[in-house]
Amino acid sequence: METITGTAAGVPFTALPPAGAVEGPAPLIVTWHMLDAPRTDAAFAAALPMSGVPAWRVHLGMPMCGARMVDGRVDAAVALARQDVLLAFLAPFTHQAADEFPAALSALRDQLPVGDEPVGVLGASLGGAVALQVLTAGKIPVKAVALVNPAVRVRSAVGLAEGLAGRPYRWTAESRKAADELDFVARAGDVARQPPLLLVSGERDHAVLRTDAAALVDALRERYARPDEVELVTVPGLAHPLADEPGLEPAPQLPAARAVDEILTKWFHRQLTR
Repeated sequence: METITGTAAGVPFTALPPAGAVEGPAPLIVTWHMLDAPRTDAAFAAALPMSGVPAWRVHLGMPMCGARMVDGRVDAAVALARQDVLLAFLAPFTHQAADEFPAALSALRDQLPVGDEPVGVLGASLGGAVALQVLTAGKIPVKAVALVNPAVRVRSAVGLAEGLAGRPYRWTAESRKAADELDFVARAGDVARQPPLLLVSGERDHAVLRTDAAALVDALRERYARPDEVELVTVPGLAHPLADEPGLEPAPQLPAARAVDEILTKWFHRQLTR
């Protein structure tokens, strides 16, 4: 399978073409990776290639990850987390990735033979927060959205990332406001267009993320005109990461990631071809 790498409006990407013959422009799925392993677009493409989907899968690089790492190392990003795990790290990474998406999408449509129809989006961990930010903003038409072990409440992610700073997080009025802006359970009512949504939760993911995931699914089902279009699937044995450390380079697919890949492949195939 041919892999294409490049940049779209300054955003690095790894793109995988549709499997088999596709007549005319193909559908497009755009993804945002984790900050855990796999923590680059290339590594995420190897972990979740979704090779059976008749669509382009374009994996975008998160800020300061992959080709945007400083000196090819994660040290600069870790330093931001130590400075302020929410205001200097989690929140700005999420907002930057979401804000740069419209221009990146336009550039991708110029570079690849994809259509101008609504896109599929996929986000894992903090990348899930990016996908939800794109969805709630409503600027880009989304046909289907999938989330894997997502950070649907950034406040929970702060607690999990406190170890990077080596001390408990000190909440302020500014940080509480930033966390509220990235609480997608509270913002479930902002999902106006209500595309089909799949949430894949690892059985061994962090307990707080699993609780938040269930809360998001419940909140969306209460608001969707067709509640059955919001699905929650639990993957036995899946912890939070989808790859082994360091998660910077493409690596052989782990069994748990293969199970997720199969779920996503079947679901996106159904959503994009109906």
